[in-house]
Amino acid sequence: MAGAELIGQEEIREVVGVLESGILARYGFDAERKGIYKVRAFEEAFARYCGAGYAQAVSSGSAALKVALTALDVGPGDEVIVPAFTFLATYEAVLEVGAIPVMADIDGTLNLDPAEIERKKTPRTKAVIPVHMCGSGAHIDRIVETARRNGLLVLEDNAQGCGASFRGKKLGTFGDMGIFSFDHYKTITTGEGGMVLTNDRNLHLRAEWYHDHGHDHLGADRALDGRTILGFNYRMNEIQGAIGLVQLRKLDELIAAQQRNKREIKEMLSGIPGVGFRELVDPEGDSATFLAFNLPEEVLAERFQKALAEQGVGTVCFKRNFWHYVPNWEHFLARSTANSRKHPYSHPANNGAVAYDRSAIPRAEDILGRTLVMGLAVRMPPERMDKIRGALEQAARVL
Repeated sequence: MAGAELIGQEEIREVVGVLESGILARYGFDAERKGIYKVRAFEEAFARYCGAGYAQAVSSGSAALKVALTALDVGPGDEVIVPAFTFLATYEAVLEVGAIPVMADIDGTLNLDPAEIERKKTPRTKAVIPVHMCGSGAHIDRIVETARRNGLLVLEDNAQGCGASFRGKKLGTFGDMGIFSFDHYKTITTGEGGMVLTNDRNLHLRAEWYHDHGHDHLGADRALDGRTILGFNYRMNEIQGAIGLVQLRKLDELIAAQQRNKREIKEMLSGIPGVGFRELVDPEGDSATFLAFNLPEEVLAERFQKALAEQGVGTVCFKRNFWHYVPNWEHFLARSTANSRKHPYSHPANNGAVAYDRSAIPRAEDILGRTLVMGLAVRMPPERMDKIRGALEQAARVL
């Protein structure tokens, strides 16, 4: 559960302080709030932590994707390359701005294969969204280089990899923009919430304006602001900002604990014949929220998973997961958008043919079928580790 495990008196005190102030909104009420701006402070602290120029807090990771895509001016007539293994929101956000997501294959990192960019690009392609799934990075250097060579924008979806890095640089800061999620299950949590990062001031301003109805936030009170572009409401509130400030202070400690737990369980698995591991582009930069291991054949992985479950140890095979693998999204495959005319697929600007066939993602079909993923907690006492060790020893007998 990562950050949710560590909610304690520090978060409670911060929330009580906001409630006592009586100001829950992040903007306005300048006289009453006595200089306390929790969301603003969270944005500033998060940008510093990640080494980014600008941070914009929003109401969810899904909102962060839509805000970022809007800031990047992605819309009808555009295609966006997205890996087949990701949470549904990555695809939904592309559809939300009127563009079309193009499904791409993965590599041994379980993330976007950089070579897929040139294989899947068309004259309509405007951007690529590498997703750092399960807390560890894609080949982000190669992805950015390939995208730049082809004139494409890069939006990093780092919803599951907060605090992770590649060669000392935080994930989410390599592309034109990067997004994070702080929902209850994420590395750090504000209950719901998200963040958009960029080093480009113009992109930051567009994100800021769009996330709050076009306000430019120049006046002391928003009623005195100018107007720039039309937007919507994706604001984070002060309670979320207060919790985020505390959670952020715990992030490095949290990752260090998960890395210790991961090393111990990985050592247990290393002695089992046939077991391999996910490719890590930078083991030191892994946030270690998950441990992904694989077996030579899908049938063996299924047998091993069943044996572990019988011993009370759960794992996920994402090829059979209904939320994180495109071929399993029946409503998406049917183009069942919320619009009765199936926009944006039926929009005149989007008249290109796009398919989501399993045959187009052979590596995902192979790797994800043979891979099991174990979620790692921050607090894993000796008795929990002993249970996992015993379960692995029992499961090894079925191979």
